[in-house]
Amino acid sequence: MAGANTLPGHSNSAAWITESKVKPFKVDNAPMPVPQPDEVVVKNHAVAVNPVDWKIQDTGFYVKDYPNVLGEDVAGEIAEVGSEVKGFKKGDRVISHALGLGTGKPGNGGFQHFTACNTIVVAKLPSNISFTEGAVLPLAISTAAAGLYQPGYLELPFPSTSPKSTDKTLVVWGGSSSVGATTIQLAIASGVKVIATASKRNFDFVKSMGASEVFDYNSGSVVDDIVSAVGDKSKFAGIYDAISLPTSYKACYAIGSKLGGCTIATVLPPPEDVQKPDNVKANGVFAVTVATQFKQVGEAVWGKYVPEALEKGMLKCKPDPMIIGKGLESVQKGVDKNKEGVSAAKVVIEL
Repeated sequence: MAGANTLPGHSNSAAWITESKVKPFKVDNAPMPVPQPDEVVVKNHAVAVNPVDWKIQDTGFYVKDYPNVLGEDVAGEIAEVGSEVKGFKKGDRVISHALGLGTGKPGNGGFQHFTACNTIVVAKLPSNISFTEGAVLPLAISTAAAGLYQPGYLELPFPSTSPKSTDKTLVVWGGSSSVGATTIQLAIASGVKVIATASKRNFDFVKSMGASEVFDYNSGSVVDDIVSAVGDKSKFAGIYDAISLPTSYKACYAIGSKLGGCTIATVLPPPEDVQKPDNVKANGVFAVTVATQFKQVGEAVWGKYVPEALEKGMLKCKPDPMIIGKGLESVQKGVDKNKEGVSAAKVVIEL
């Protein structure tokens, strides 16, 4: 796992996933990432944990080569700049969606001290926002953007810090989740009204993200309540299911069907065992595509909107970070905590 360093005076280490279905992560030396022409190397000050991390560790799905480095959310300072990078320099404070799950390369994973990050999913972090706060956003931004803006998904107008009303209404199922909270904020920046679901204890939080109305997803009448709240079928923009469990699919399918049909963006592939109405289309989101297949989305959201919205305080770093520990030795603890379940919070490890 050791490797040569390219940055004088620096050494790297990582929390390695050594084999399929093996715990815990092994903290060990790691090669210093060498940036590709369109990459920067970020010295990470904080990293966040996502459900995909424990799911990969538990099941062995998706990762083909071991040892490897998981982790998708990083916040820190730029330590090295690729030969073709413009708009970023050494020392810049940034957040980034680490693309290791897309590239398969350990150097692009987040659970280490230095990560090579593609600049299409890097944004400058204002000095009034801490690295710990900033780390909650990256994967959620890409996941939300993929479902909201990519062709074949919800296809909303790109977000703006001075949005024009579209007179449309979007339903977000799971508004207090990390993806849900970011989806609400981006949708509103696209000029769309948002109706969301959450547990009762998180109603105030979801409204603070900008949702006009919030409904209890545990309520037996939630489907009819949301259909009534949307009202005019011609103003229905579709649904973003930020939970993607059988219960949420069934409810979202029913809502979409009753409102005359729609597209539903889902954070997991739609299950084959939940019957889908003919007038509803469900498309699973893969966040990496905003940096690969649909670069126009990454450029519009990450390149233009995110830095400006962070600077103006219009994009909030929510949900709040839940700091599990300091150092790479705390990554396993953070992944375990995420698996247990968190509500209106994002697990973060400070480095």
